[in-house]
Amino acid sequence: MLRNGLEPWHLIIVVLVVFLLFGAKRLPDTARALGKSLRILKSETRALKDDFKDAASDGAQTSAEAEASPQRTIQSAPGDTASARPVDEKRPVEDEIKK
Repeated sequence: MLRNGLEPWHLIIVVLVVFLLFGAKRLPDTARALGKSLRILKSETRALKDDFKDAASDGAQTSAEAEASPQRTIQSAPGDTASARPVDEKRPVEDEIKK
């Protein structure tokens, strides 16, 4: 007896129903397409696991390097760095504008 109450004669019935639905001509093509899909799925999950492992190891190395290297501070540039515009001296005063 198999798991979940599934017995061998249940599997035989399922195989017969699949054979009747797909027929003898389409069954090999369907099985081939299913096999390709499963292979692609398996290779993609393997690649995803490898990517996660690589990212985890790269992240551990990066954090270790960040802790080991001292932080650098940026000093101000020498010379005048004022960025304000000069004031126009000939601007009218508010009292003159109201007249």
